[in-house]
Amino acid sequence: MKILVTGAKGFVGKNLIAELRNRKFTDILEYSRETDQTLLDKYCKEADFVFHLAGVNRPKDQSEFMNGNYGFTSTLLETLKKHQNTCPILISSSIQAERDNPYGISKKAGEDLLFEYSKETGAKVLVYRLPNIFGKWCKPNYNSAVATFCHNVAHGLPINVNDSNVVMKLVYIDDVLDEFINALSDKENIKEDFCEVPTVHTITLGEIVDLIYSFKDSRRERAIPNMSNQFTKKLYSTYLSYLPEDQFSYDLKMNTDSRGSFTEFIKTPDRGQVSVNISKPGITKGNHWHHTKNEKFLVVSGKGVIRFRKIDSDEIIEYFVSGDKMEVVDIPTGYTHNIENLGDTDMVTIMWANEVFDPEKPDTYYLEV
Repeated sequence: MKILVTGAKGFVGKNLIAELRNRKFTDILEYSRETDQTLLDKYCKEADFVFHLAGVNRPKDQSEFMNGNYGFTSTLLETLKKHQNTCPILISSSIQAERDNPYGISKKAGEDLLFEYSKETGAKVLVYRLPNIFGKWCKPNYNSAVATFCHNVAHGLPINVNDSNVVMKLVYIDDVLDEFINALSDKENIKEDFCEVPTVHTITLGEIVDLIYSFKDSRRERAIPNMSNQFTKKLYSTYLSYLPEDQFSYDLKMNTDSRGSFTEFIKTPDRGQVSVNISKPGITKGNHWHHTKNEKFLVVSGKGVIRFRKIDSDEIIEYFVSGDKMEVVDIPTGYTHNIENLGDTDMVTIMWANEVFDPEKPDTYYLEV
């Protein structure tokens, strides 16, 4: 299948082409402002499906709206008609087409043109009135508030919010891609005359800003946001894509002493925390128990033993562990426990706890095993 993508260098176009290739579509005809215009004739003759994503949304002059959103659509359709190519066409329109402004008027004109073309030729047309789209590779300080906020916050630049109570309707780029590629197999989500991306997120501008600032703070706090919230998960991925290339890494606080070190790696609001424990040869750490807190230990380097004793028993239980055999050891409540390095090199243990450490309520009670 030969797939023509107009607007191939734009935000949606770049993402779509990357995902089409991921899904083994190899014959992709890319058309953008930089493409030799004579290739449009060739592409329109060969195409088996058209993703018409080209458009204008931030021109220098408002007259460019109609030229870019109506004029090029007209040229595209006329070229397809010239070759009697009635392949399906999917166009990315906008919910602004419902509004009486220069951008909306130009998008509505493009839609009407496509519907008339369908009546005239019998070609299948799919018109997607999309709300605001967010995700990686969207140009900041252009036409996306989310892209601008993510970029500016990540780069330590100010942002301007006129009304934090403005309600936004947003679709995530990956959800858009899934829907568009479904349309290749006649599985589009259509409601009456228009097609829709099934998953739409509704949130205020102020809530978006608060989330983005919390993402920046999370690196300092060694935390990650609540990934069970789908919008938060998608926005966090978007934010990370705007990090300055010299700031991908960030430091952790290592608590060191003669026994080794203990470093908190990740804290979460609902899944506890992960830490890295390094024990010097011959060192024993622990000798405490918990009422409710539970942990998992995974030795990834070195060798040692984890000992348990139920607090009302004299019986000692031993689990010998090694980085040569990846094995998770649960630390049940009500058992005092310790971990000893039996090797002659540092022993590295990944430790998960079901709750973030709270110094006001540590739930940790000293007792020798």
